[in-house]
Amino acid sequence: MIHLQNMENQAISDEGYTRLLLERLEHISADSVLAHKASGVRGALIRCLEAKDIAQSDGFASLLEHGFSILEAAAKERSK
Repeated sequence: MIHLQNMENQAISDEGYTRLLLERLEHISADSVLAHKASGVRGALIRCLEAKDIAQSDGFASLLEHGFSILEAAAKERSK
């Protein structure tokens, strides 16, 4: 299970964390070379959300890591 806190030091659930990532991935520009990868990760994360226990879904943690790697790369691409 992933434990994060928001600005008000409130725990963010796995589902809330995943939804936050989904929202950010959705806003990657379609002109970006990363848009296709982001779409694939979004689809896989949505399937995890549909599972009863997302933290137990196969590859959940690696999907989150990959999603945030894409976000980081997109931010670097945009700042150029």
